[in-house]
Formats: sequence, structure tokens, C-alpha cells
Amino acid sequence: MVRKLLTMFGIGVFALTASACNTIDGAGEDIESVGDEIDEEI
Repeated sequence: MVRKLLTMFGIGVFALTASACNTIDGAGEDIESVGDEIDEEI
């Protein structure tokens, strides 16, 4: 039961991530923006 729940959660997160950045370039920009936000917080 727990394993199924975690699997479905992982698939959901992957689907949202894949739809959020349509290209490798978009993924790079997303990662860079997260890094910039972390730098600003520290």
C-alpha cells in the first residue's frame, strides 16, 4: 500500500516536472533560477 502510494507520488512529481520544462534548455533555466534564489536567501 505504501509502496503504491510512493510510486504514484513519484510519477506525479515526474509528470509535473516534465511538463514544466519542455526542453533541456528550459530545465537548465529552471535549475539556474532555483540556484539564484538559494544564493539570495543565504
